[in-house]
Amino acid sequence: MTASLVDAPVVIAHRGVPGSRLEHTRPSYLLGIEEGADYIEPDVVATKDGALVVRHENEIGGTTDVASRPEFAHLRTTKFIDGVPLTGWFTEDFTLEEIRTLRTRERLPQLRPQNLALEGTEPILTLDEVIDIAEAENTRRGAGADPIGVYVETKHPTYFRGLGLDLNDRLLEVLDRRGLNRKGAKVVIQSMETANLKALRDRTPLPLVQLMERKGGPYDLVATYDPRDYAALTRPEELAKIAEYAQGIGPNKSLVIARDRHQNLLGETGLVRDAHEVGLFVHIWTMRNENNFLPVQWRTSQDEADPGDATAELLAFYAAGVDGVFSDFTRTAVAARSAHLSSAGPTRRAPAPGA
Repeated sequence: MTASLVDAPVVIAHRGVPGSRLEHTRPSYLLGIEEGADYIEPDVVATKDGALVVRHENEIGGTTDVASRPEFAHLRTTKFIDGVPLTGWFTEDFTLEEIRTLRTRERLPQLRPQNLALEGTEPILTLDEVIDIAEAENTRRGAGADPIGVYVETKHPTYFRGLGLDLNDRLLEVLDRRGLNRKGAKVVIQSMETANLKALRDRTPLPLVQLMERKGGPYDLVATYDPRDYAALTRPEELAKIAEYAQGIGPNKSLVIARDRHQNLLGETGLVRDAHEVGLFVHIWTMRNENNFLPVQWRTSQDEADPGDATAELLAFYAAGVDGVFSDFTRTAVAARSAHLSSAGPTRRAPAPGA
């Protein structure tokens, strides 16, 4: 068991509560707040006219009704996103006014059929509108109450910068305008790439988080023929370099507790210990309830969409000393945190990000 850097791990409502609502929509974020999240998490991409909108990816064919909209049929195209060919509709080909006419749909219909009835009811949000949701809740809570935070991920920053749509510039414009680009604001900025986080370091006092996938490497490194992949970034010497520009890491959960190729959960990798030794907090992703995402020992049936024993998995990661979790099911993550804290209280060693 590894000690956490914080007294209680934070729970981040990953795109809201997509296990019960359409991801990245107002009802999804509101449910995350209601169920006890510490942060709500928007992914941001840019429109043609430079607005930041909240989508899992810039390709929106799978998460909106754009494919059924004949007025946008001419915008279907194939692009290389981070070096990979992808066919569909892309936010950077739409103005914000056009984006606002679209309605959202379920991204994982086979695993989340309960959300199908919600399709077509919610628009795409802007980053400003997500901040509005958080600020309205914080006004309701009143001065002195623990505020809800906003945990922003910039998606494909190298790609967008190549289009003349620098996500750093646009994000900081929003945060400056909203009075949030300041020390003490409960805002965190995260990215799968490294160069954009390094470029942000001198432009914001807000906590920065280096995300890490279980395979592959940051596209900015790939694009410059840097041989380091995400696995390399987990080494102690690379973590020390990350600590020069970031306050935390956001690894895929299998980088903290490994799995074999049959999805059996193995032992801790030592990443939490190594990150804590250089002062980095660790927020893992993504905790989900469905059998499809759980190690085999905590699956409850052969049906991938059925809920498994997600609490057991959460308890294992809390015991491993993680400082926070991204979860698609806020209520489950919050309840498991309570169970963990009641059985073993971590030692406080550093403040939570944005506190």
